Amino acid sequence: MSKADIGLIGLAVMGQNLVLNMDDHGFTVAVFNRTLSKVDDFLAGPARGTKVIGAHSLEELVASLKQPRRVMLMVQAGKPVDDFIERLLPLLDPGDIIIDGGNSNYNDSIRRSAYLESKGLLFVGAGVSGGEEGARRGPSIMPGGSPAAWPQVKPIFQSIAAKVTRPDGGEDPCCDWVGQDGAGHYVKMVHNGIEYGDMQLIGEAYHLMRDGLGMTPDEMQPVFAAWNSGKLDSYLIEITRDILGHKDDDGLPLLDKILDAAEQKGTGKWTGISALDMGIPLTMVVEAVLARGLSALKDERMAASKLLSGPNPRFSGDRQGFLADLEEAVYASKIISYTQGYMLFRAAAREYRWDLNYGGIALMWRGGCIIRSAFLGRIKEAYDHDPALPNLLLDPYFKAQMSSAQPAWRRVVAEAVLQGIPVPAMSSALAFFDGYRSESLPANLLQAQRDYFGAHTYQRLDRPRGEYFHTNWTGHGGGVTSSVWKKD
Repeated sequence: MSKADIGLIGLAVMGQNLVLNMDDHGFTVAVFNRTLSKVDDFLAGPARGTKVIGAHSLEELVASLKQPRRVMLMVQAGKPVDDFIERLLPLLDPGDIIIDGGNSNYNDSIRRSAYLESKGLLFVGAGVSGGEEGARRGPSIMPGGSPAAWPQVKPIFQSIAAKVTRPDGGEDPCCDWVGQDGAGHYVKMVHNGIEYGDMQLIGEAYHLMRDGLGMTPDEMQPVFAAWNSGKLDSYLIEITRDILGHKDDDGLPLLDKILDAAEQKGTGKWTGISALDMGIPLTMVVEAVLARGLSALKDERMAASKLLSGPNPRFSGDRQGFLADLEEAVYASKIISYTQGYMLFRAAAREYRWDLNYGGIALMWRGGCIIRSAFLGRIKEAYDHDPALPNLLLDPYFKAQMSSAQPAWRRVVAEAVLQGIPVPAMSSALAFFDGYRSESLPANLLQAQRDYFGAHTYQRLDRPRGEYFHTNWTGHGGGVTSSVWKKD
């Protein structure tokens, strides 16, 4: 019997679809699942007529693989990944590769990469985006880990990944090497954080249309369809258009019957925690995570709505003019979301000594993934033009877009406040923009306060940076200062 090119463990829907995708592209895949009946069901069902090889033990799976052996884990993140790694270790030889394709925390991937390399094995932590359909037809894949593993997995990953057509008619795969140890899963984590921000922005636009303009889903659908043919062209705008048009069995919009309490699996929170740890103002993602938390307080909100008063939302101006403004506000806020995400990439690259290809990351997100959009081509162009670009807002295209969108953006946020409709993502994005473009912020007062109550010292405008001072603000207590200048 011929040997398999790769083994895959975990036959949930994502795992099955990746296997079928690999088979479509000419690779022989051996599969294993902890519940053995799933192997037989898969071979008799979706994999019937393919070259897929079923294994009923890890020993059988490993024995069926070509060397160096490539084993991909598509199991629940956390302990299950570590458990399978421990079970595989005695069965593998030096140079064999374990690939974690789940939604693992990048810190776990950093740890696993070092651990497996210490055992003579190679590790790949690959973020996979695109959901079930992406896995089947072409996902975005963000691999990192042991650099020596990349040539061994590159042909498979780039074959099954989504493709983006270049201006010359050629195609680029939405998959390339990201960096060492946890870089792949870090990029996937930030991808998911930006996804939180994009979804929150769209939700706020929907909220303004529904409660501010009094629009029905049927009236909103053509607006989102028009947006999807312009600069907001993206997967999330596209599916929002489709959701707005979907009817329940009684012919009424299904969306109106869905409980307004959002859930989350944690990647947005991880992104926010990483940003806080590195001091990056990732306001959009954090606000999106917190907005989901607020939505989950459904019972409290229902009670509060009967006790706490506010404006009665109803916009009385030019509806079409406001919708045009809203499109600009969503686009400007979206630029801020990606700007902050790329600021976090730069900080992480310094922290973990990763050599991240910022334009390449945008290319990997152009197809297959949840945040795919035409907009990402502009980010790639920005970093192609200036690989050392310190901030997206300083790129000529994005600078011009922000200048153009500002008046509409401010009108939308102001109107939302007057109407009492919460827009935490849009308003925090605008506040970030205003803060970033400000030469002077009130942090001088903050530093004076810190020195007053805690002797934390401060720097002066009229003295060199890095030189610290303390003032005896109260006239007593002397010149004692905090022994370590703290950043809190």
